[in-house]
Amino acid sequence: MQMQEAELDVDALPYERFERFGAGALTDAELLAIMIRTGSGTHTPMEIGQKILALDGGNGRGLNSLYHLSVEDLMQIDGIGRIKAVKLKCIAELSRRMAADGAKQELSFHNPRSVADYYMELLRHEEQERVILVALNQKLCKIDETVLSIGTCNASLLEVRDVFLYAFSKKAVWLVLLHNHPGGNPAPSEADLEVTAKVKEAGEITGIRLVDHIIIGNKCYLSFKEKNLL
Repeated sequence: MQMQEAELDVDALPYERFERFGAGALTDAELLAIMIRTGSGTHTPMEIGQKILALDGGNGRGLNSLYHLSVEDLMQIDGIGRIKAVKLKCIAELSRRMAADGAKQELSFHNPRSVADYYMELLRHEEQERVILVALNQKLCKIDETVLSIGTCNASLLEVRDVFLYAFSKKAVWLVLLHNHPGGNPAPSEADLEVTAKVKEAGEITGIRLVDHIIIGNKCYLSFKEKNLL
């Protein structure tokens, strides 16, 4: 006779539900419980999973909190040691890379939405602004990319000279600038507008032109090209 869920050991419930209904039927806490595997002396894996979801200050991020919580944050929970914390962070990184890899299949620098979809998964979970410069050839195919700065997209700190030193070193013909707004709103700031204007002006002089500047928010973006801001 098949055991009823109420008769199962509480630690086995997520596994039992997976076997019967598949991963899609599991709650976030149940998925975390399977990853955690073992509890502590006072908490089951399910309870630890629920504590992880509650740890992010009630910001409603759910599983996305794993992107933002540090190893040390996770280790505050009874039952999470360093190895489990590192494992959870690696699972989050795998998830991010899988999403980015899917978007990469559709990546085209002729299409701002395609570019935004790809870099969305790389940038939207970052806690600080990251400015990325992409060097393109004559056919708008990517040659290479670099992180120009972390923490700001301020025109006084982001040197236009550095943009074009990199562009010349890669024999670029076209450039795309991208950066994220950690607050989630992709509306351009005065600094964003100033940086874009300076890079565009220098590009017209050097012949290495700016194709677009894309600002990544939380599941949204703003393209200077689409908004006719270039």
